[in-house]
Amino acid sequence: MSSHLQIPVDEQVLLYITHSNLKSFSADVRFSLQTTVKSIKDKLWKKSGTSVDSMRLQLYDENGAKVSDLSDNLRPLGFYSPHDGFQLHIIDLDPSSVTSGGWLEDTSLVEKYTISEEAYDKLDGTVRKFKEKLASQNPSILEHKLANKYKEDLCANFKVGDRCEVDPGEKRGVVKYIGEAETIAPGFWVGVQYDEPFGKHDGMVKGTRFFECPPLHGAMVRPDRIKVGDYPERDPFEEEEI
Repeated sequence: MSSHLQIPVDEQVLLYITHSNLKSFSADVRFSLQTTVKSIKDKLWKKSGTSVDSMRLQLYDENGAKVSDLSDNLRPLGFYSPHDGFQLHIIDLDPSSVTSGGWLEDTSLVEKYTISEEAYDKLDGTVRKFKEKLASQNPSILEHKLANKYKEDLCANFKVGDRCEVDPGEKRGVVKYIGEAETIAPGFWVGVQYDEPFGKHDGMVKGTRFFECPPLHGAMVRPDRIKVGDYPERDPFEEEEI
């Protein structure tokens, strides 16, 4: 007689993660149904900044109706009967948490360092001093101007909506703008909305709106730094088993 080895299947579920304080924080994450609530909180703390002791988890169905509070840290996720597409919502109970008050999302709350023109001129080792030195050694260097159609040919295979990857850093996102951007510099640029807050703005640069995206997700880059193709959004938990 032949025997068959029965290997238990590790069932998983795909949940949509949101946060009470971080409006731009969201991710589709696949969890094992055998993982305890405590283990899930440990992983979410590393990603969201909300401590385990201050974290409450709530489960909602695909219609937005609340299913349950995940109140027992020792229970496995499967106890709460989640299904693919359900929402797992993080509530930060700590009023002094790093996630409160918008500090992680609103850069206008961060005090900016300012310096007068007179004080800046007195500093050594600045970009201005470097340019002045180059100009004194080679006056023609400042007369060089980029052509208005600079790198236009590289944009021929791009279109708005393409998934892309930007170097350096292999940052992934979606193409939101293709064209000239005179307020930045001559030539052609590509506007990218990153999947994660790796950018510098929300699609507005020097007073000109090129595209719309969440704060700190936007970037304007030269087309030779971009590859378009099958670059799906990365699972922020893919480096760690949950």
